[in-house]
Amino acid sequence: MATLLYQGHGSLRVTTDGGKVIYVDPFAGEGYDAPADLILVTHQHHDHNCIGLPAKNPGCVVWQNTDALKDGQYQTLRLDFAAAEAVEAYNHHHKKAECVGYILTVDGVSVYFAGDTGETAEMARMAGRGLDYAVLPMDSTYTMDIPETIRCAELIGAQHTIPVHMTPGKLFDPDRARKLTVPGALIVQPGETIRL
Repeated sequence: MATLLYQGHGSLRVTTDGGKVIYVDPFAGEGYDAPADLILVTHQHHDHNCIGLPAKNPGCVVWQNTDALKDGQYQTLRLDFAAAEAVEAYNHHHKKAECVGYILTVDGVSVYFAGDTGETAEMARMAGRGLDYAVLPMDSTYTMDIPETIRCAELIGAQHTIPVHMTPGKLFDPDRARKLTVPGALIVQPGETIRL
């Protein structure tokens, strides 16, 4: 069974049942000692693209927004241990042509990492996909405010929704996290690992 470590802010680490390690938007917190097999970057802001932080296994794949979105087409990366499907991400601080989210599938579990975004047209279409987890930002400054995050969580309809990227400059904000009042809301503390 895969696990997810929330490192803080918008940074997460997924480890597959077979021991493959995937980092998403490395920047914050701890837990970069496990060598990466895949690093996913949603966009080039400094708090999402510290690809030098994780240790790396030989053959580690670094897949950035510039790989995931080419000529206006969203790409899918397929490896023997995971698939990462790039999807729309954009808002007033993030250009659609420069940002992506990812739907990561590992060990039969699907996790939507939204990146820095607001509501997108694609979110309504996600409802029919039966996603297991949605990881959504809610800082009200660079990403969505809490009501918009709640609306997006309801649109997406994932089994569980994990709030991240809550307050600029902080790893985590428990008061804001508790305001994600949707069915299946799952608060994960920095440094905490959950089974997917």
